[in-house]
Amino acid sequence: MDAAFTAEQDEIRRTLRELLLKRCGPDEVKRAVRTPAGWDETLWRLLSEQLGLPGLAVPAAYGGVGCGTTELALACEESGRVLLPSPLLATAVLAAPLIARLGTEEQRRTLLPPLARGELTAALALPGTAPALALGLTGDNRAGAAGPGSGPTEDGWAGGGRAGGVQARHTANGWRLYGQADRVLDGHSAGLLLVAAHTGGYARSRTLLFVVRAGDEGSAGLTRTRRTALDETRPQARVELRHVQAELLGEDEQGAAVLDALNRLGGTAAAALAAEAVGAADGVFARTVEYVGAREQFGRPIGSFQAVKHRLADLYVRIQAARSAAYYAAWAAGEGAQGDGQESRGGRGLPDGREIPDSLDRPGGLDGDAAGVGGLALAQALEAQRAVAGEAVQLHGGIGFTWEHDAHLFFKRAASDELLFGPVHRLRAHAAEKAGLFGEARAVRAARGAAAEGMAV
Repeated sequence: MDAAFTAEQDEIRRTLRELLLKRCGPDEVKRAVRTPAGWDETLWRLLSEQLGLPGLAVPAAYGGVGCGTTELALACEESGRVLLPSPLLATAVLAAPLIARLGTEEQRRTLLPPLARGELTAALALPGTAPALALGLTGDNRAGAAGPGSGPTEDGWAGGGRAGGVQARHTANGWRLYGQADRVLDGHSAGLLLVAAHTGGYARSRTLLFVVRAGDEGSAGLTRTRRTALDETRPQARVELRHVQAELLGEDEQGAAVLDALNRLGGTAAAALAAEAVGAADGVFARTVEYVGAREQFGRPIGSFQAVKHRLADLYVRIQAARSAAYYAAWAAGEGAQGDGQESRGGRGLPDGREIPDSLDRPGGLDGDAAGVGGLALAQALEAQRAVAGEAVQLHGGIGFTWEHDAHLFFKRAASDELLFGPVHRLRAHAAEKAGLFGEARAVRAARGAAAEGMAV
């Protein structure tokens, strides 16, 4: 199997990198995050019109470029390299795939083209403390507290049929939403909200997705507040809904379809986030290498000292290992999407379209589970990002410890990402649990115990 990228994929990476290096330096990033939107609207229009960035993975039938998960991951890697503040993650990675998977044909034709053109941005509002659980990355998003009528689709993260989260009620005038969601990425500026809400109480407890158009007459009870976040380059908002009119995404009122779609989205989102974290780690690593090559001590660059070389070599190995894991996760997620009949290009996520041997035809280790593969890749990327950002602060010396230094942009991104999409140990523990490793370990311990008892007798 040839794991090289296609010429088209290399061109996407090269073009985006050149543009962002010119238009998105540290000073531009700091100015952009202090705007009301939290990102540079002029740069976003440029990325949308010239590169089709928000529609990169949207099917061509709905106005997108029609590429796959790998191309989206490459774009996220380049955006992470410069810490690009933009609605790319919220719109293209989280919201658009759910509309494409669950929406009716009318909803797809109405919502996807403006999203692909960058004219409309979207945000996914998930109740609970972190989105990783809802996406099935750190736990089973179907698990909830047992109660009357509880079933396999009763999920605690969305309220579990109790007070809290966001509740949906069907009235004579359509669906109405009541509740709030915190930590909604770009939720304060998005023109379209996809809200996960609980309905059915105990008897028919289920979670559904609803479309809320900000600014419409029915959204009078919608309040959105931008929150103060550790990482200013990834804006977050609190979304409060008070009797807000909403439209059901799709026609199916069965929560199992929504939870399955969120699980599948978890694999794609984890791959994109892992690639973004790798890009950020590589970006701050390059800055650190440049600094230690210019900073002199005892009459020679500090990068010439063996101890510094060893530290940089360790970081380089971490970055390359995390990059390989992220690319594999993107391929695994692309395999799942192609299996569902969705459009894919570029050799099934990896390069040249040649037939893959049967032994390699499915993502291994987790029985083709893209969310599990993505969770492991995300864990490795977050760990590498944190290590590289921390070492960057150390190797910049006294200036690196000042809060205003550019290295702290990357340090805060690393800390914030793990709070939002981790922690690392839970990502790995859930992947291991889904792979059955814990069950095998218990069986081995039980067998050893039985053997020991037999020997004692």
